[in-house]
Amino acid sequence: MNSNQNVNKIIHHEVQFREIDADEAGQRLDNFLLAKLKGVPKSLIYRIIRKGEVRINKGRTKPEYKLAAGDIVRIPPIKIEEKEVQPISQKLNKVNQLESQIIFEDDYIIVLNKPSGLAVHGGSGLQFGAIEALRALRPQAKFLELVHRLDKDTSGLLLIAKKRSTLKHLHDQLRMKKMQKHYLALVRGIWPSHVKVVQAPLLKNLLQSGERVVKVSSEGKPSETHFKVEERLGNATLVRASPITGRTHQIRVHTLHAGHPIALDPRYGDIRFDEKMQTRGLNRLFLHAASLVFIHPHTEQKVQFSAPLDDSLKAIITTLREKPLD
Repeated sequence: MNSNQNVNKIIHHEVQFREIDADEAGQRLDNFLLAKLKGVPKSLIYRIIRKGEVRINKGRTKPEYKLAAGDIVRIPPIKIEEKEVQPISQKLNKVNQLESQIIFEDDYIIVLNKPSGLAVHGGSGLQFGAIEALRALRPQAKFLELVHRLDKDTSGLLLIAKKRSTLKHLHDQLRMKKMQKHYLALVRGIWPSHVKVVQAPLLKNLLQSGERVVKVSSEGKPSETHFKVEERLGNATLVRASPITGRTHQIRVHTLHAGHPIALDPRYGDIRFDEKMQTRGLNRLFLHAASLVFIHPHTEQKVQFSAPLDDSLKAIITTLREKPLD
């Protein structure tokens, strides 16, 4: 056989009945299945939920259902064909570079300054994302799970739990809105100082490809983001965005709704504005998770972490200060 040919393998997942324990309670059904069904495409997981093949206590449910202790989850049999891939090597440049992006680690959490262009998890044709890379870097760790997510093109602070009890503690903080997240975004136009809060319900549509598209809709979920002008740069504004709720693409859609889309947003951006920003050297979405404040799950003390803009984004700000956008 030609060594360059793709080798496929069939992965079988037999029907499972799982009783949710106290540590697993509180997480969304889709996140639970993504963690349990390794190698199964996200689009397939949403499809089996939508078709009613996944059952909670013998009833149909939705992806966002929050699991409760004692729930019986029926996971249907799944057979998928997957390309044979080698285990992620710690020697890969991208994996190795991620080690230097860890800004804090103890026995309970990892705080990562995720680079732009790296997905938080593998899937949709990606061999690995940040969480898989971290597992490769920490093979001795029995448990590593994402506490929250960042879009692939968004850089900045990503929180990972090293214990299931830690994950539950941090998810409780997210649910109770006790965790504070602050982002920096460069948006089109002059953001009005009086626009400090955007409250617009967001509706998520899942395309057949598994891609998510979000829009403001009265049928959507309540969503709220606070904004503060950090710096005006001609016909562009650097704003601090603090999401109160945690909806998919929330900041990106709320800035668009306010009439000020984020620079180089491939889905919700403005082509003319993006072209101007590209002439100034910008080559990525200008959205960065800059600050994270929460209660440490072990010490119960408030902790704060920050990550500065990377050099490429700093250079754009410097360029715009010298010659503001017209």
